[in-house]
Amino acid sequence: MSQVGEEIYKKFIYGYTKKQWGRDPKELPSSIIRRLPIRLTFDDNYFNDIYQGIPIGGYTKMIENMQEGVEVRLGVDFFKNKEEFEAIAKTIIFTGAIDEFFEYQHGSLEYRSLRFETEELNLPDYQGNALVNYTDEEVPYTRICEHKHFEFGKGDSTIITREYPDSWEPGKERYYPVNNTENNSRYLEYKKLAESVFPKYVFGGRLAEYKYYDMHQVIGSALHKFDQLTKL
Repeated sequence: MSQVGEEIYKKFIYGYTKKQWGRDPKELPSSIIRRLPIRLTFDDNYFNDIYQGIPIGGYTKMIENMQEGVEVRLGVDFFKNKEEFEAIAKTIIFTGAIDEFFEYQHGSLEYRSLRFETEELNLPDYQGNALVNYTDEEVPYTRICEHKHFEFGKGDSTIITREYPDSWEPGKERYYPVNNTENNSRYLEYKKLAESVFPKYVFGGRLAEYKYYDMHQVIGSALHKFDQLTKL
């Protein structure tokens, strides 16, 4: 509120934050709020990064290219096959939940989940943009994604996805770490355990490092960890 005032805070930040995290903003660390850019210019980009873009062909094509020539196993429970993987790999990159990996020795870390509702509409264009956020508390979803705008798609119909924040519980997908003081303190205990099994295991990503990473940040973290491994 000290940066934008009460009116803008209530219109754009309070309701959205409460929906996204399932708690009053007062209960959250300021680092989460600071992710929102504040500008006094006419630059309408969300991010401040100099370079922004979408891979040609989309992220599916990019991942397919990265995996070309690599054995990929789907539908595998890592924990049920842990001994097999440890036997065939000198180093394992683990991107799952770090508290689950260490069998919740220091208690469970909190996460937020998401629920998606996808609909095909008989319209050439629904919202004129790839992503629109809904910041008011009364609307149950936080944003609508219209997929065709990511690659300037054409056609007489369009597909939209509404994104609903959700509490996390076993069986649901973990999306966001809840980086308040209690959880961060608990994570530090897990980080010590992770360091004790390096370099057999390297922990990376939002769940394994318990950080609210954006894409460029997690790529930077991965490159840093690769540098660490190659120097051994």
